[in-house]
Amino acid sequence: MIHHVSLGTSNMSRARAFYDAVMGELGMRRTFDAEEAVGYGAGITVFSLNLPTDGAPATPGNGVHIAFEVEKRVAVDAFYRTAIEHGGISDGEPGLRPEYDANYYAAFVRDPDGNKIEALTFVAA
Repeated sequence: MIHHVSLGTSNMSRARAFYDAVMGELGMRRTFDAEEAVGYGAGITVFSLNLPTDGAPATPGNGVHIAFEVEKRVAVDAFYRTAIEHGGISDGEPGLRPEYDANYYAAFVRDPDGNKIEALTFVAA
């Protein structure tokens, strides 16, 4: 069982501003905050951003992305809109992805560090 997932950031204050807004749209809040890390969850921490421990710049993983499942399509839309408003870059506007499932509705963005994140739902409305 996965306890939490972490992504790297090169700018913690920028990451906090971006993820405070985006995670709020997903029903999560900041669960811990330290100089080198910030975490989010709906009780326990399930997602965090960390400065790399080796001191090198953070880089997004090739082929890596984190997907957050939500209950409604409007939540996918809000996730996307909020991410773009807070410095994210579109990697796929909200819409159906029938190549995955007839009801797979998702949006893809890159955070300000280039990490790929997604919100999705299988709910038909």
